[in-house]
Amino acid sequence: MINIEFTEEEMQALNYERFHHPHPHVQRKMEALWPKSQKLSHKDICRLTGISPNNLRGYLRAYLKGCIEALKELNFYKPQSELCEHTKTIEAYFREHPPASVKEAMAKIKELAGIQRSENRVREFLKSIGMSPRKVGMIPAKADPDEQKSFLKEELEPRLEEAQSGQRVVYFVDAAHFVLAPFLGILWCFTRLFIKAPSGRKRFNVLGTLNVVTHELITVTNDTYINAQSFCNLLWCIARLNIGVSITLVLDNARYQKCKIVWELAKSLNIELLYLPSYSPNLNLIERLWKFVKKQCLYSKYYAEFKDFKNAITDCLNQSDTTPHTGT
Repeated sequence: MINIEFTEEEMQALNYERFHHPHPHVQRKMEALWPKSQKLSHKDICRLTGISPNNLRGYLRAYLKGCIEALKELNFYKPQSELCEHTKTIEAYFREHPPASVKEAMAKIKELAGIQRSENRVREFLKSIGMSPRKVGMIPAKADPDEQKSFLKEELEPRLEEAQSGQRVVYFVDAAHFVLAPFLGILWCFTRLFIKAPSGRKRFNVLGTLNVVTHELITVTNDTYINAQSFCNLLWCIARLNIGVSITLVLDNARYQKCKIVWELAKSLNIELLYLPSYSPNLNLIERLWKFVKKQCLYSKYYAEFKDFKNAITDCLNQSDTTPHTGT
């Protein structure tokens, strides 16, 4: 029998923690010590709480060593995989050479660490070190990373900070050319499905600007092609909003956007044109909107008529998290 003399303060603490401690395992310890403080025998405590005599003695010894704080310690046994010893080596290799599949990762781990594990075990290990299957993105091979970093730091970020504070409005500009043709996607199906291919190659062109703060969308559309006059129409759409602060359009280096008629009109309307570095679609936020439209209403869809194709795109833009203004 382990004898402990409890003070009134200790009994109050035990009584409180057995109901209010956030972890149920600690509550169980307190529940075992509370009847001990009320002079119950070990046999009765075990019967009432459902714990074994060995567990009770362990709780009591812990209390003798460190009082109530010792009972709050949680020292669960957590077995670790042998792979954990090789985490740094495996992680360093996979950062430079990401595997395309779990099977490929299994083979490389066996080669690096000499350990063979099942697909499930390797999959869980990869997740534990922060890896997950992610779709590979694309950056043009001719892109200059140093030039992009310089542009971000010196040109774009200062203007974005002004936009966040309400001192400037920043729009990202780009044109999307949606061709009436099959957009093949992935579907969960019982057999492989085939999407009809419409005849002809009609295009629905959307020249759009996306407000970086409000996500307001302004578009100019046509069924022919985007040219300098289309861009001028877009400038007029923006000017008619009477925004009242400086306006910056962030755009790529398409020829119809870098010509005298566009420069002169933008200057007269007091609209700044900020051109992205060459081969930098990854810096243009509106590119994400075009991907969203394709995913929502074009992939794995068939439109028999061109008008239905256009309406689907227009409706998708209208229903996205934007407030569209359109022109022609």
